[in-house]
Amino acid sequence: MKIITVCGSLRFKDEMMQIAEQIELEGNVALIPIIPARKKKEEYTAEEIGMLGKMHKERIKLSDGIFVVNVDNYVGSATQSEIDFARALNKEITYLVKC
Repeated sequence: MKIITVCGSLRFKDEMMQIAEQIELEGNVALIPIIPARKKKEEYTAEEIGMLGKMHKERIKLSDGIFVVNVDNYVGSATQSEIDFARALNKEITYLVKC
């Protein structure tokens, strides 16, 4: 059993949830980012956005690896930061590339 953190743009939250389900059906633990309850990013303060990002990196620290959801060749700056962070921690990195 592995602990795997799902990473990717929240615009692909449906795909991320499908991957998380697949990870768990394979007998692993999936850690996923918080899906924002507020409708607009502007409804969050800079501090709140920073805290959510920090907590996601804590998930990466706890995990054996990350699973990057890449739809239409889109990896945003936040996701790239998570990939770089995981790489620096020598975590396994797996990609779903969906065009």
